[in-house]
Amino acid sequence: MDIIRLLPDNIANQIAAGEVIQRPSSAVKELLENSIDSGATHIKLIVKQAGKSLVQVIDNGCGMSETDARMCFEKHATSKIRAAEDLFNIRTMGFRGEALASIAAIAQVELKTRQTGEQLGTSIEIEGMKVLKQEPCQTEEGTSIAMKNLFFNVPARRNFLKSDTVELKNIIEEFQRIALAHPKIGFQLFNNDYEMYHLKSGNLKQRIVALFGDNYAEKIVPVEEKSYALHVYGFTGKPEFSKKTRGEQFIYVNNRFIKSPYLNHAVSMAFEQMIPQGSHPFYVLFLDIDPSKIDINVHPAKYEIKFEDEKLVYTFVNLGVKHALGAYSVSPTLDFNQEHHLNNNDTFTQQPRTWLEITQQATTTRDAKKYAPPSNFQSLNKREENNLKNWEHAFDTVSNNKQPETRNQKSEIRSSAEHDVYKEAVPPHQIQNRYIVSQIKSGFILIDQQAAHERVMFERFLKLLDRNRNESQRQLFPQNLDLNAMDTQILLQILPEINNLGFDIQEFGKNSFVIHGFPADILQGDEKKMIEELIEQFKMNSQVTKLSKRETLAKSLAHSSSIKAGKKLSVEEMKTLIDELFACENAFTAPNGRFTFITLNNDELEKRFENK
Repeated sequence: MDIIRLLPDNIANQIAAGEVIQRPSSAVKELLENSIDSGATHIKLIVKQAGKSLVQVIDNGCGMSETDARMCFEKHATSKIRAAEDLFNIRTMGFRGEALASIAAIAQVELKTRQTGEQLGTSIEIEGMKVLKQEPCQTEEGTSIAMKNLFFNVPARRNFLKSDTVELKNIIEEFQRIALAHPKIGFQLFNNDYEMYHLKSGNLKQRIVALFGDNYAEKIVPVEEKSYALHVYGFTGKPEFSKKTRGEQFIYVNNRFIKSPYLNHAVSMAFEQMIPQGSHPFYVLFLDIDPSKIDINVHPAKYEIKFEDEKLVYTFVNLGVKHALGAYSVSPTLDFNQEHHLNNNDTFTQQPRTWLEITQQATTTRDAKKYAPPSNFQSLNKREENNLKNWEHAFDTVSNNKQPETRNQKSEIRSSAEHDVYKEAVPPHQIQNRYIVSQIKSGFILIDQQAAHERVMFERFLKLLDRNRNESQRQLFPQNLDLNAMDTQILLQILPEINNLGFDIQEFGKNSFVIHGFPADILQGDEKKMIEELIEQFKMNSQVTKLSKRETLAKSLAHSSSIKAGKKLSVEEMKTLIDELFACENAFTAPNGRFTFITLNNDELEKRFENK
């Protein structure tokens, strides 16, 4: 009995559509790219319910004839290529002819289009690949295409869509990617009738500032590297403005956004030793290359590209960013004499050097006299320097020990920490403005001050979120906070919860907020920076963890409001932090899983000093 059959067209189209249109942002990408290929100078994107109920793109491009308007919904119908050889000479965004066919298979579509110079346009309504209506109509020159009720005939796929906040975030990302690549085209984005972006025609720097905020004008430096085979240009952020999240990193090949860990690594290596580990720089880089030297027909989403010479591209990207940072005095200079001169004026802070190291640098008697230490150099600094080195060596060794895991061991440590930390009346001591060491009966305990404070704040915020009320400390002078459109949406999402925690932040116009107050138990300082860091942490935690919104918010707030490594603490502050840590339900790890403390008992110390 024969069991193999051809699938009906409607089912085959729905299956194929899943590769091209995975979520509303996929449709946004395809529709915007079609508008760009049409030669439009102004494009309007309208979404409702994060694209689930409506994605509409209106452009003033060349429009379509009546025949083309009907043909564009057929699978593999395209105006971009005619032969297989054309695949290696593609400059347009689309070329496969799959997007509109896929959209028509899984949504209700309404198309209105009119060619330049024509009196009448064409209106077509399609639902699940079935043409419901086609007739002449009055419409503006260009094309308007509305995709309604995505996955209406594939409810299982619709159930897999994320929350409106997540789907809108993906739409904004696609919008930003395309708007960055085409700064000479005006763009608008409306979400539920609210205008999020109104981008005017301009240059690349103006487009970056319009998308990400006015402060980016001072954060970026231009990149330019050119040869006969490749042209790399764009902008990269200064190292001090790097972030913990990867979101603002864009690489384009022939104006097409791509995802390439290989080229991302090339940029990261240019920033090596200039940004903290785990941080990511901002960059918008464009690569112009002969289309015959690349293959973009790799993946349906067209995010992946194969290069004929990957090493050449890697080297050019890396050098382009390095040269840009060097040309604008962003990267460290290699003029050691100049650096020493600046250090005499306290411009840079360097590690203390021994007298032997200093004298080895002197090449003449004059140099030796120049670098001669003061007469009391040894008495003032030698003991402190030796103590610091000994502590550093001890803690490097101790940090390799495993954290105790059994319940009895944990109880013993908790008991020791609670009752014996101050048993010998020896106050805690801070090391490198990062670790706190304190004596206990069985040995000593070493605490990471930031990890410990994050644990304390995390549990405190969880309790406050459950209580839904906290005291607020009003600011004498309210501060204005301006954000980009994506960060605005994130802050609006969490604003009710953080205001219940004691914040007093109110919306103040488009993408603007006013900070009136902060929780009374949070250290006052740079409030604007703290809110910006909170948003970054919330974005990062939402992407990499499966925590609830409540836990994600508490974790993000704990990180942004915690005592950071490098902050000097008084003895009383250290004692308070230790007491609060061991009053926590889980004193052993920070919210990110990092150990808050390690211990070393007397027996282990004795073994360390044995000479075997």
